[in-house]
Amino acid sequence: MNQNTNGGTARSADGATIHFQVHGKGRPTLVLVHGWALDRRLWDGQVPALAARHRVVTLDLAGHGESGRQRAQWTMAAFGQDVKAVVEAVNTSQVVLIGHSMGGPVVLEAARRMPERVKGVVLIDTLLDVEQRSSPEEVEAITSQLQADYKTTVTQMSAEYLFTPSTTEAVRERVLRHATAMRPGISIALLRQSWTYDPLPALREIKAPIRAVNADKFPTNVEVNRRHMPGFQAIIVTGTGHYPMLEDRVRFNSALDQALGQVLADKP
Repeated sequence: MNQNTNGGTARSADGATIHFQVHGKGRPTLVLVHGWALDRRLWDGQVPALAARHRVVTLDLAGHGESGRQRAQWTMAAFGQDVKAVVEAVNTSQVVLIGHSMGGPVVLEAARRMPERVKGVVLIDTLLDVEQRSSPEEVEAITSQLQADYKTTVTQMSAEYLFTPSTTEAVRERVLRHATAMRPGISIALLRQSWTYDPLPALREIKAPIRAVNADKFPTNVEVNRRHMPGFQAIIVTGTGHYPMLEDRVRFNSALDQALGQVLADKP
């Protein structure tokens, strides 16, 4: 590890350089993982409050932010190795993994690779129904559209699936600025992986408690999720789109505190 007072780099399993920052003190360490197209700054509105009680680690997954963009296979498993490398670099034995959107599959893949360290997992507006899958035809259709006109398709997809009428222009602009600036080849590969990811193998291995903080743009299937995540509960931040941490920071931070309390009180 190459670390200064609040940050450093780690080397992922395939050699990708992963940048991270460390804030605060306290156990367990909270590791916050962003989703597709964003970076560790997604959590700027949460870090100060969390760092008052915990050691908090934020990171840029490979292909995002300051981290490396050279990777042969853009998979959730490879991203899980990014998180594992950072956890090992900061030398912490107890972690709660918090993952938003694509970061949900990522933290599941990380958790299955270091079960002895993970005390809990908090999913943020992701894996709303762990048995639901996109059909191969659907994936191929949207992939073809992205390849034909990346920026237009990303803009249309974001309006339909990520935002609500109440999502502010500032949030919309921030998300679209990052998404449209990504290298299309990397971005499309990540989206395909997200749409085709099967969380059930990881969930069969993970023994740590799992909770969720979700928006209400799309429903959370609590009954189905409890088949695969015993004790699963979801706290809903009503009236927000896919980025509740940006759209309603106060209510989201309260919900995240509640979810953290639940996973830390639960017994694997």
